[in-house]
Amino acid sequence: MTGSLRRITAAAALVLLGSTAACSGSPDGPELEVRGAYIPQPALGDMAAGYFTVTNTGDRDARLTSVTSDLSGDVTLHSTEDNRMRRVTSFTVPAGGRLTLALGGNHLMLTDLAHKPVAGERIALRLHFDDADAIDVRVPVKPAGYRPGD
Repeated sequence: MTGSLRRITAAAALVLLGSTAACSGSPDGPELEVRGAYIPQPALGDMAAGYFTVTNTGDRDARLTSVTSDLSGDVTLHSTEDNRMRRVTSFTVPAGGRLTLALGGNHLMLTDLAHKPVAGERIALRLHFDDADAIDVRVPVKPAGYRPGD
């Protein structure tokens, strides 16, 4: 079994087990892993936010260029600086580093929702990168007041 086939098989096994970790990579390129993904249950049914961390143990940067989901007709990338949210076209996942999407910082906005997600549900997201395979993640919906590490 080749290295890339092993990574794909491992990523598929993680998704089947219901984990929020997923992997993507190629030789001499980005080696990406997603962990800690969650969507807080929104107060209203018209938009939600998404958070996760992407770690890159590879030799090259990767850029997260878009996210798609069956839940949302429009998933956008946002950064927050000086308490101001602004839409961005991509996020860099540095080689040997990480990209963290967290409350009060970089995050996803999901709008045009098919339904209001509720705590306990799992939402499918597909993360698209410029120099790596897409990563499919099953993201748990957490209660509205959830904070990682609490």
